[in-house]
Amino acid sequence: MGHGPAVKLGKDEASGYKTKLGVKMFVVYTLVYGAFVLLNAMNPKVMEASIFGQTAAVIWGFGLIILALIMALVYNRLCTKAEQQLNS
Repeated sequence: MGHGPAVKLGKDEASGYKTKLGVKMFVVYTLVYGAFVLLNAMNPKVMEASIFGQTAAVIWGFGLIILALIMALVYNRLCTKAEQQLNS
């Protein structure tokens, strides 16, 4: 009971832009995460500091999660815009 494809598939003219943007965002996130890991490894006392009733490690960890979500939303918005401009 196949219904066929949901959309007409074709060449994605925005794929190069999306790839470059994804790699750039990956590098940014990797650097932030790497700083978190290095700080924990080199100076763990810094992560024991209390901020808003939580340790800096917990705050930074939630910050990493929030950063990933924000970056995903930005990526989606920019890629959608590029697809609309380049694939029309």
